[in-house]
Amino acid sequence: MYTEKEITGIGKAGEDFVADYLRNRGLIVIKQNFSSPYGEIDIIAEDDNYIVFVEVKTRKIDPLVKGVESINLAKIQRIMNLSNDFLSKFSSSKPPRFDVAEVTYKDVEKPEFQIEYIESAF
Repeated sequence: MYTEKEITGIGKAGEDFVADYLRNRGLIVIKQNFSSPYGEIDIIAEDDNYIVFVEVKTRKIDPLVKGVESINLAKIQRIMNLSNDFLSKFSSSKPPRFDVAEVTYKDVEKPEFQIEYIESAF
């Protein structure tokens, strides 16, 4: 069993891994962990065409529920509200895109991350 500190740390490490993944693909990471009254979005980035809101789901390999499957209608609405709140404060002429990054790892002690990146997930 893992401690809450280990789980929190692995989640943050997964988000940092995705931010680097996006940078390596030419996106500019604008903000990580943007908070508003609606909650928090993990990563906001942009490319030539879109402002991209990324929900990161970090799981141990072979989870019972895949990361994308854990995103229900209420979570989608929360992310939409967060994106509207962000865009009301930081205007962009680019349309939004909503992506999901599923990050998996084998061992919390020495995580080697793998990623499945889903563009336009919803």
